[in-house]
Amino acid sequence: MQRLYLQFYVTILIVLAVFVGAAVLLWRVADDDNRTPQYLDVAAELTGALLPDATAPRLEQQRAIEGLQRKLRFDIALYQPDGDMIAMAGKPPPRFEPKRARTGWRRGPGGPNFVLQLPDGRWLVARQVRERPNPIFWIAAALGLVAVAVAIASFPVVRGLGRRLERLKAGVDRLGGGDLGARVKVEGRDEVAALAASFNRSAERIEALVAAHRLLLANASHELRTPLTRIAVAASLLGDAADPRTRESLKRDVAELDQLIEQILLASRLEALPKLERREPVDLLALAAEEASHYDVEVSGEPMTVSGDRTLLRRLVRNLVENAQRYGGGSAIDVSVKREADRAVLDVIDHGPGVPEAERQRIFEPFYRLAGGAETGRGSGLGLALVLDIARRHGGDAVCLAAEGGGSRFRVDLPAA
Repeated sequence: MQRLYLQFYVTILIVLAVFVGAAVLLWRVADDDNRTPQYLDVAAELTGALLPDATAPRLEQQRAIEGLQRKLRFDIALYQPDGDMIAMAGKPPPRFEPKRARTGWRRGPGGPNFVLQLPDGRWLVARQVRERPNPIFWIAAALGLVAVAVAIASFPVVRGLGRRLERLKAGVDRLGGGDLGARVKVEGRDEVAALAASFNRSAERIEALVAAHRLLLANASHELRTPLTRIAVAASLLGDAADPRTRESLKRDVAELDQLIEQILLASRLEALPKLERREPVDLLALAAEEASHYDVEVSGEPMTVSGDRTLLRRLVRNLVENAQRYGGGSAIDVSVKREADRAVLDVIDHGPGVPEAERQRIFEPFYRLAGGAETGRGSGLGLALVLDIARRHGGDAVCLAAEGGGSRFRVDLPAA
């Protein structure tokens, strides 16, 4: 993942580098333009006026060159138009060829060499003894220092912006993970601060809406139990003259509604809890055998201890056995507990029509029912959703597989204690 603050910082460094390079290039071009031949021609005119005439004795010309050398601190040599040396002061200049010479300058091993043709045809060759540092290097160094200072000063600013965005991202992740109380600190008065404030307002609204939804669900579920209790009492008080089939059907409907309300309340409570309220060592084999005995189902396997909520694990086993009994078509139900590596595995197998492969994952969705479920048995579609939720809250998982010989195998694996 590319960090945003690094992208900002690299962009600033690239802009600084381009600025320094452009400034140096422009100075270089301007410096070269300042050394045009017209200025060297003016220098030749002035130098010719300072030196004796070409007809003057060589000794006089030698003294003039030595005086010029002391003033300018240049190595100087004066040549006849044909290349014959007239006078010299300082170190000998490089080899001079008048046929190839022209007024100008070039950088040599000992420093810049200036070649001037005087108005009378003589040639003056000068070489700077101590080359002064080119101003372009000083300017480049100064610009480089400015760039380094800007880079150092801008890093805390860019890094601070990146940290604020990272904290905002962490808050969004916490909210997406189910922590409805997640908030982020509002820092500054810029767009990032406005975004953080907007996120906090949105999180507050979401938390309020979810809380209201849970409260409504819980209150509605509790309120439904009162008329259900009355109906159950009325059904039990029906006389012998009432149709027994109608009375039994009414009792089953009341029991189913009561179970549905209980499961809705449990699902709502689990949704409100980010983690388990309590943990204790639980013998999964003993718990499964105790719960399965209510349905006359035997449990096989080996004792396995898991760490978790005994009440929730009991609900998990009950829902699996009830599901197998409801959709198993009256076939025998096999329940077993065994160890696989460091996991405790609970298998509940029925030999009914089975679950199509395309729907084995969807049956764990809340209120999802297989096609034809109304004919094969009663159910709300919440039982298996609770099984998966409880298993994952204990660090495990639940899957539906095809059983050998037909039917369905519901497998729950949990970490062994």
